[in-house]
Amino acid sequence: MVIIKEQDFINSVANSLQFISYYHPLDFIQAMYKAYQAEQSPAAKDAIAQILINSRMAAEGKRPICQDTGIVTCFVKIGMSVSFDTELSLQELVDAGVRIAYLDPKNPLRCSIVADPDGARNNTKDNTPSVVHVEIVKGNKVEIMIAAKGGGSENKSKMIILNPSDSVADWVEKTVPGMGAGWCPPGMLGIGIGGTVEKAAIMAKESLMQPVNIFELKEKQRKGGTLNTDEKLRLELMDRVNALGIGAQGLGGLTTVLDVKVKSCPTHAASKPVVMIPNCAATRHIHFTLDGNGEANLKTPQLSQWPEITREIGENTLRVNVDTLQKADIASWKIGDTLLLSGKIMTGRDAAHKRIQELITSGKGLPEGLDFKGKFIYYVGPVDAIGDEVVGPAGPTTASRMDKFTDFMLEEMGLLGMIGKSERGQKTVDSIKQNKSVYLMAVGGAAYLVSKAIKKARVVAFADLGMEAIYEFEVEDMPVTVAVDSEGNNAHDQGPAIWKSNILEMHKKLL
Repeated sequence: MVIIKEQDFINSVANSLQFISYYHPLDFIQAMYKAYQAEQSPAAKDAIAQILINSRMAAEGKRPICQDTGIVTCFVKIGMSVSFDTELSLQELVDAGVRIAYLDPKNPLRCSIVADPDGARNNTKDNTPSVVHVEIVKGNKVEIMIAAKGGGSENKSKMIILNPSDSVADWVEKTVPGMGAGWCPPGMLGIGIGGTVEKAAIMAKESLMQPVNIFELKEKQRKGGTLNTDEKLRLELMDRVNALGIGAQGLGGLTTVLDVKVKSCPTHAASKPVVMIPNCAATRHIHFTLDGNGEANLKTPQLSQWPEITREIGENTLRVNVDTLQKADIASWKIGDTLLLSGKIMTGRDAAHKRIQELITSGKGLPEGLDFKGKFIYYVGPVDAIGDEVVGPAGPTTASRMDKFTDFMLEEMGLLGMIGKSERGQKTVDSIKQNKSVYLMAVGGAAYLVSKAIKKARVVAFADLGMEAIYEFEVEDMPVTVAVDSEGNNAHDQGPAIWKSNILEMHKKLL
């Protein structure tokens, strides 16, 4: 009988979550580098470059790859010959490890979990509870797969019950464009097929824990190896999804997915449940085993295994002082332009926007010193700073969540422009055009890189909201791309359309 000690389990979970907060899986980085080398779209290539540079910086500095350090999902397979030396439940054991990891003063991780999800939504302040899936299996060891899943990608999960004769590939190809860019491509798609709805969802999530091996699968196909149904679907979807031209950060390009995972099981004769869950450019997971001989041994990767990437300042790059900007200045900016911002910008997310609107509507007014007139707002919830940091990793959050506040912020608060990630809805694009404003996109998955452009930070209002408080950042050469210009031109519409056409032409030439 193998005995797993309480502290060995807890420490292994804690250590693994710290580990994946700053180390990408190397197979994922290698696949991302292949995408970088192949990419022909300048905007997409620069976005991938920022992701790769950020990954290396995070590994060197042992700070989070992304400011959204995720909700913890843990798959635990317990051998039937294993016993636990503890009075805690498995959920309590995992949560104890999560609590240690997320509150570690050497590398604090952002606590994003809120209780009472349809009510007060109060932050639990230690990122618990985690989501734990348990399976009792043969054997005398405990296998653990653990991931930290960001909200931007998790929010884009899709589910459907297809007719038995319907094509999964057709549904995926039709559905992916509607997911937008909030899941921060290029990443991975996990697809669960069969069982029941909840089983399909669990399979989809579990499939994302597997290494990137689509290139090996392609080589197996090239050599005439026998492929099963799931493997054939993976290869078909890899080609069909990338042919959509969505590209890195949704700006248009050759690579939208680095791999597609499929996991299936038997289902009812009348059913075909399908769940698709994306993993973002901040993919974080690890697999380890406990056998009663102490804590898990996590092998530290060598920094030499990360590619050396540098960004070049192109002809369409413009240095901008946001402190002196007027609407006449931003009128000359065009979608796809790269800007390096310097000066003071405000921050704000969902909770802050809601409170601002409530204060104005009620007649109470804004707190003293809070003024958005002629300024830019950055949609961000940073990680707590450590040491001499001004702020922790501070990448953008999904901008479309703030769409319902855009008219109010532009027209009544006098906001000049916005900075976030992914696309905006058409109503918001129309509002930007009408108000001669602009929407700038920072790269999701480059949080540590972005944080180095922030030279000063102070909380201006709503400190009680924690990471959703309103800050004033003073930035220097913060890299952004014009996603919606003052004329309403939209890079997230035009970029993918252009590259979908380009990819089609490339394929025609190969026939």
